[in-house]
Amino acid sequence: MNKFRFILSLLLLFSSVVLQAQTKLNIEQCYDLAKKNYPLVKQMELISKTADYTVQNASKGYLPQFSVNGQATYQSDVTGLPINVPNVEKLSKDQYKLYADVSQVIYDGGVISQQKKIMQSNAEVEQEKIEVELYKLRERINQLFFGVLLIDGQLTQVELLRKDVNTGMEKVNAGIKNGVALKTNADVLKAELLKAEQKEIELKSARKGFLDVLGLFINQTLNENTTLDEPQISESFVATINRTELKLFEVQNKYIDAQSKLITRKNLPRLGLFGQAGYGRPALNMLNNKFDTYYIGGVRFNWALSGFYTMKNERQLLDVNRKMIDVQKEVFLFNTNLALTQQNTELNKFRELMHVDNQLIELRTEIKNTSKVQLENGVISSNDYLREVNAEDQARQNLLVHEIQLLMAGYNYKTTSGN
Repeated sequence: MNKFRFILSLLLLFSSVVLQAQTKLNIEQCYDLAKKNYPLVKQMELISKTADYTVQNASKGYLPQFSVNGQATYQSDVTGLPINVPNVEKLSKDQYKLYADVSQVIYDGGVISQQKKIMQSNAEVEQEKIEVELYKLRERINQLFFGVLLIDGQLTQVELLRKDVNTGMEKVNAGIKNGVALKTNADVLKAELLKAEQKEIELKSARKGFLDVLGLFINQTLNENTTLDEPQISESFVATINRTELKLFEVQNKYIDAQSKLITRKNLPRLGLFGQAGYGRPALNMLNNKFDTYYIGGVRFNWALSGFYTMKNERQLLDVNRKMIDVQKEVFLFNTNLALTQQNTELNKFRELMHVDNQLIELRTEIKNTSKVQLENGVISSNDYLREVNAEDQARQNLLVHEIQLLMAGYNYKTTSGN
């Protein structure tokens, strides 16, 4: 039985390794995983909970408010009558009171309701600030993702180079057997194969470094078998800016609107019920010098007019804050449009370069094929052949680099515009 469990455990482990080895990712998955696993995202839940608790506390203002108070005093004189009244004692100079107060808001001018809206608006502002920071992850993901794609393309090109060199080796070896080629020609080609092997080692090491960092961002273990899907870009891009920063400016203005409404509501009259019950000496009857219970209740009206002194300045401060937000938005749009213009120029540049690259590759391939025949016939040396092979390889490398640069520029454009 234990042996069976051991074998089952090995099978499960093997299957997990196979699944891991078959990891395949696209760039949108990387965006989503990076956002979900970045530590800052935890703060959004904390902000939401804080807002809930704060709003709940503000709502308690609609509940009856209770307080218990007490006092003991001694005074130098007391109220008295100028004549002696039978059965009426003179008040004591030491007096005591213990009482409970209760009050209930009937109308508060909408202050509590507006305070709740302010708290919710503030939470939205804080969450949008985090969204802005999280969106910046896309730039870093772009660099890592397309860095891996570029290395993948270079590794493919190394294989093509190795194939061309091996073809040359076959031609040279045949020539050596026939006595029309020197062994040094074969040694030159072998040296080129070793150089290709060195380059492959360097590229695989760099690829592993990129994948390790990308894996940390998306909280996944990536290995040499991980493949990244090469994304496609359209020929035209949407120039409309749809960044998270614009949502931040919007909720900041909404927050200021909520504060402005609170200024008005704070200066409205308030109406409420109140009650008081207690025990003391004297109670309500000032002619009774004995401890007694009492109660009192009624309606309370309050209108604090001193708030009108500062209302104008408070509104002007909010207007200044609103203008500051408008300036920040204007600066953001200016810089973003500037970046989009530059990136659009880059896109056009890479398209033109790729057009020339294709022409160069076509010419270099023809020259290489001709030199292959010449090498076979002993007309040129292996060095001459390698020169043409490397020239074609360089042309293909340039096309590869420009293709990845075009892809990255396209996604940078999408990231910058928010589309």
